[in-house]
Amino acid sequence: MPISVLLSERKYSFLCLASVLLISFAFLLLTYTSCPFFFAFSLPSDIHVSVSSPPPPSRSSSLQFPTEPELETQPADHLDLNVSLNIRWRACRLGSVTVDYIPCLDNSKAIKQLKSKKHLEHRERHCPKPPPRCLVPLPKGYKVPVQWPQSRDMIWYSNVPHPKLVEYKKEQNWVRKSDDYFVFPGGGTQFKNGVTAYIDFITETVPAIKWGEHIRVVLDVGCGVASFGGYLLDRDVVTMSFAPKDEHEAQIQFALERGIPATLSVIGSKKLTFPDDAYDLIHCARCRVHWEEDAGGKPLLELNRILRPGGFFVWSATPVYRNDERDRYVWKSMVALTQSICWKVVAKRDNFDSTEIGLVIYQKPSSYSCYAHDRTKRPPLCDQKTKKEVSWYKPLRHCTSRLPVDSNGNLLGWPSPWPHRLRNKPQSLPAEADAEAIFNEDTKHWAALVSDVYFDALAINWASLRNVMDMNAGYGGFAAALNELPLWVMNVVPIDAQDTLSIIFERGLIGIYHDWCESLSTYPRTYDLLHSSFLFKNRQERCNIIDVAVEMDRILRPGGYLLLQDTMETIQKLNPVLRSLQWSTRLYEGQFLVGKKGFWRPKY
Repeated sequence: MPISVLLSERKYSFLCLASVLLISFAFLLLTYTSCPFFFAFSLPSDIHVSVSSPPPPSRSSSLQFPTEPELETQPADHLDLNVSLNIRWRACRLGSVTVDYIPCLDNSKAIKQLKSKKHLEHRERHCPKPPPRCLVPLPKGYKVPVQWPQSRDMIWYSNVPHPKLVEYKKEQNWVRKSDDYFVFPGGGTQFKNGVTAYIDFITETVPAIKWGEHIRVVLDVGCGVASFGGYLLDRDVVTMSFAPKDEHEAQIQFALERGIPATLSVIGSKKLTFPDDAYDLIHCARCRVHWEEDAGGKPLLELNRILRPGGFFVWSATPVYRNDERDRYVWKSMVALTQSICWKVVAKRDNFDSTEIGLVIYQKPSSYSCYAHDRTKRPPLCDQKTKKEVSWYKPLRHCTSRLPVDSNGNLLGWPSPWPHRLRNKPQSLPAEADAEAIFNEDTKHWAALVSDVYFDALAINWASLRNVMDMNAGYGGFAAALNELPLWVMNVVPIDAQDTLSIIFERGLIGIYHDWCESLSTYPRTYDLLHSSFLFKNRQERCNIIDVAVEMDRILRPGGYLLLQDTMETIQKLNPVLRSLQWSTRLYEGQFLVGKKGFWRPKY
């Protein structure tokens, strides 16, 4: 019917209805324009979006997070940091492991299904799919950790309430309980006169081991509570202490709470998450690793892979100095194995009085001259392809790692003495003509950014920080810029990024490989600051941003910081998740987001 007829017949009721429908349609259209994610996604039942004020105008984004509400990118000057994803977070409920929950190491269902535990497969990573979205509760009575350097010698009992080692190792002075604290007197199974005397004993045995000059980066295998690495810090040596999560309850957690670099790992069936030729010295004091066993000594061949040519292996264990049948068998096997990979004994101390310690110190060759003789008695050289692979879920191999070479095939030498190696051109830089210029520019960039922005503009209390992680480390420029501060940095090179971890170690820094779509092999409440520089740029299709945020919340201490430099797209997607976790957030210059975790935990 024509409108003129409607008017002439005074169909006013129809016109009123039509007007209401038209106005309603216009309102819905405007609502869709400002909040399109309400229409584009079907929200899970435990998530809805809330804002403290009406959302600002937005524009569409090309980044998608399946099954999650998408917050559209806002201009920096219009970003409302109060926008929050009100997720109904729940507390993890896993019995005795709850407050120390490590998803990839506490996956009991996967561990029960293992066909074998012969090679410590049950101590390796078995990540649940999908990652859990529960929040780890705090131990009862948790306090802000004791600050460094006091923390090296004492920590709050309530933060790591695991007393078994006190009784189990009471004769060896690992750890004692004193009122509300755990106290670490600097003892150890092999440290009869304390760890300082033990460190001096090593250099007296081999003077070429010049701590903090020739020897800068050390790996301590089966480290106990990491007193060896903790006291080497006084010598300008950074030590990666590692041990599995096993019956030595919370040993790595003790180390991290003390402010000593450490990670959970095991020499089992997989390669360690370190690059070839990384460490200047590797140490094992009664570390309970059977180097000589497992298909021709694969554990020792793995140490050979990660030990720098010319580097040292210090082995302090009973087979070196005892003469019972078992120890004699182990020693004979070690002699044969170390000779087969051309390790040279540079010192052995097996005749000593009650105040000394028995040990043997090996040195890895820095040339192929030994390998050329009698090859039939040696493990084969590894395939050249394995030199380029990232050590992430890769099986141990029965082969001798090839020595590192430059782009022209020349063997690499020892790095410059510390601290010069931190700034000098790394020998392991790529062969491209502009590689050195890029490296130098990266170093300058981070020095300026840390000094001008991170220190002066972001209101972070750097004096309170000890354990720091760079989640996307590149060449390690961020860590290098912090070198003068009393903190340490775990440099993480994502497995899908350019492999720069060898360069990081050559600079005298430490780090690991990791896939941020999975949980990290560390305890909850490990780090004081997480640094992320454009981490999410190439990972948003593989990794869910909510899962990454949950993991950051797990490994960050209450009162700790997230310092994120990224695009506004990423910031607007991540900030609402952090706000839902009750973090406070601040934005600087439209690209630096500072989040601070509080003490809030869900009750149920």
